[in-house]
Amino acid sequence: MRSFAPTVVVLLVLMSGSPAEAQLPDVWDRVEHRTADSDGVNIHYVTLGEGPLVVMIHGFPDFWYLWRDYLTALSDDYQVVAIDQRGYNQSDKPSGVDRYTYEFLVGDVAAVIEDTGHESATIIGHDWGGAVAWQFAMQRPEMTDQLVVFNFPHPRGLQRELALNEQQNQNSAYARRFQAEGAHLALSAEQLAGLHGNDPMVYERYVEALRNSDFEGMLNYYKANYPSPPYVEDDSPVVMVQAPVLEFHGLDDPYLLPGALNDTWGFLEQNLTLVTIPAVGHWAVTEASAFTIPMLEAWLALRVAR
Repeated sequence: MRSFAPTVVVLLVLMSGSPAEAQLPDVWDRVEHRTADSDGVNIHYVTLGEGPLVVMIHGFPDFWYLWRDYLTALSDDYQVVAIDQRGYNQSDKPSGVDRYTYEFLVGDVAAVIEDTGHESATIIGHDWGGAVAWQFAMQRPEMTDQLVVFNFPHPRGLQRELALNEQQNQNSAYARRFQAEGAHLALSAEQLAGLHGNDPMVYERYVEALRNSDFEGMLNYYKANYPSPPYVEDDSPVVMVQAPVLEFHGLDDPYLLPGALNDTWGFLEQNLTLVTIPAVGHWAVTEASAFTIPMLEAWLALRVAR
């Protein structure tokens, strides 16, 4: 595996007190529920707070509640929005793989921003939400103020590692299974909710949201957008990301290995703050929230005019 280049921006944050998850109250009953029209597809989102807009996008298998601690932490200074991506929970669930390409997923985020009355936002994503966030920043730079990604490398980095790194190839076997016909039939709400920890209340909320989701639509993200073998490097012209980027990556992520982070800076017009977190897995967004939330707040405070 390649070694990391040393040109990584380091952000130091002084933190004190007990872990964030113990301090932050649940926002289930505090958020306002809204719906945006994305070319005839209803996209459900929740919003809390006032100020510059922050839009957060979940991945697989999640819903808006992934961002519960971030909604609480950021809503004193920002209007914080968390969406249900198409196929999930209270958003519409169009049929057909072609309705889940990046073109439509990016359009959903744009529709939510427009529905709030803002012209642009800080875009934050995890997993497939991170993939959509990268694409949104490239396709809608005028609507992207800052970009924050949890555990999803730049798409070109992932494509490169799939082509050249045998370990990443092996660790992506799950994605090839998800791309198979009928793969959704092996999924259950209870099984997927179990990925989100042991809190009984959180588990029940995930079960309810996932029962209200479309497993076939959820796997269409993989069929429409995840690279398929034979894997080759992307040699198309690079579309540079114009916004500043903050990237968090749990180094124990078994699905997206850290080698894909190499050379991310070559795809960016502005600065990259890359934060790798040892002994944390794919859900760094919740596993390490006591660390990531204060760092995110400090990073945004340096860049967002309020």
